[in-house]
Amino acid sequence: MYYLGIDLGSSSIKVALVKSDTGEEVTVVQEPEEEMSMYAEYSGWAEQDPEIWWNHVCKGIQRIKTTQNIDAKDIIGVGIAYQMHGLVVVDKEGNPLRKSIIWCDSRAVDIGSKAYHDIGETKCDGHLLNSPANFTASKLAWVKRNEPDVFAKVDKFMLPGDYIAFRLSNIINSTVSGLSEGVFWDFKTDTISQDVLAYYDIPEAIVPELVPTFGTQSTVSTLGAQQSGLAEGTPILYRAGDQPNNALALNVFNVGEIAATGGTSGVVYAITDNLSVKETARVNNFAHVNYGENNQKNIGKLLCVNGAGIQYRWLLNNLSVSSYDEMNTLADTVEIGANGVQIIPFGNGAERMLDNKEVGTRILNLNLNRHSKAHLCRAALEGIAFAFVYGIEIMKSDGIKATVMKAGNDNLFRSALFSNAIATLTGQDIEIYNTTGAIGAARACAIPEKGYDTFSSFMEHDYIKTYHPTEHKTDYQKAYEKWKHELESIIN
Repeated sequence: MYYLGIDLGSSSIKVALVKSDTGEEVTVVQEPEEEMSMYAEYSGWAEQDPEIWWNHVCKGIQRIKTTQNIDAKDIIGVGIAYQMHGLVVVDKEGNPLRKSIIWCDSRAVDIGSKAYHDIGETKCDGHLLNSPANFTASKLAWVKRNEPDVFAKVDKFMLPGDYIAFRLSNIINSTVSGLSEGVFWDFKTDTISQDVLAYYDIPEAIVPELVPTFGTQSTVSTLGAQQSGLAEGTPILYRAGDQPNNALALNVFNVGEIAATGGTSGVVYAITDNLSVKETARVNNFAHVNYGENNQKNIGKLLCVNGAGIQYRWLLNNLSVSSYDEMNTLADTVEIGANGVQIIPFGNGAERMLDNKEVGTRILNLNLNRHSKAHLCRAALEGIAFAFVYGIEIMKSDGIKATVMKAGNDNLFRSALFSNAIATLTGQDIEIYNTTGAIGAARACAIPEKGYDTFSSFMEHDYIKTYHPTEHKTDYQKAYEKWKHELESIIN
């Protein structure tokens, strides 16, 4: 018997199959093999067609069944992860009324900023734990104000993962974690935020019904079975946004644990039960997947570092090097601090953690007679690592008490130099695991029946290594303080 995991990203959809008794990975497929397109009618817009998502989900499921030669009845549960903060609106028949406005669309920034001021910053911080900003609620308000004919037909709004669950089951629902990422949740009253609904004049009737994050949320319908290839009655047992799900995939559930990713952009996602916030302009706060269980109020604090892997990739593309491995080898030949060369790696647009400033990438102290591409490689890895440390300092000022950091065995965290720098400066171990979001979503199906201990046991074979703080704390601290001084002289 198997569990199936669906990870709906903005570039592709991954579908994973794991054995239900051991959590062992069977296969992961990606649809489409090239990146999905986005629609951008105007600057700052980003939309995708939910029907295309569904078609790729169905293709992925069919590929797995065919390549693994398994029967639909052998898949006994489905878990769904998805790109956060998106908006899907449907009519009474469940037909999308427009393309989905996805996470990286910025059209609602001004609407959310005004709401933060008008509702009241203190009330938003205390009840929503966020500014309404450019999240789902503000995007829905944009539709109401700019496309009134569309809004008049809206029967329900959904997040992207809710839509996939709906197409499987013909039932529309969502979770507390999901609605909190859309900034619809009041953490003081533990209900849908009446302040947000009233301010945006959104009728509560179009809010999806709430279901638990873990457990039978719905089952595959006759039509869902015909289109997807799953068996009718297969339960949907789990759903969460991609960052809470990445944390789950790394077994990050408890206060003090941090999940990190180091791809094109970087993410630090830390668990806390402290509802007091003071960095809502730079850090987001959402209900974690186990929020509300046993009266726990576990919050996932999310900080994004836009200038992460994209900086290292730019160097790869513009230096005479053949691979990241070669760059890492070159970097290892240079001492800590890169002989004075520093790279400020924020060349990927405005950085929320820097108060939405566009700092750009800056290469400092480069001496054309003494420095080589090895120094640039070292300075880039250190600069990105220092950006992570700077972000973690912001999170600690916002109440995070870190105990351990966990990361997947991909991208930047494959570099010992990068990981050692962060571990040494934060004084925290970094545990590396070989897992993915789609596998995590599949394994999460075990939690309703078998509990968290079984889920944890699934990861025993995923452990790769632990990076411990090194004996070079003083050298790293000196290099970091110099880097931090340069950064703050730029942004202040």
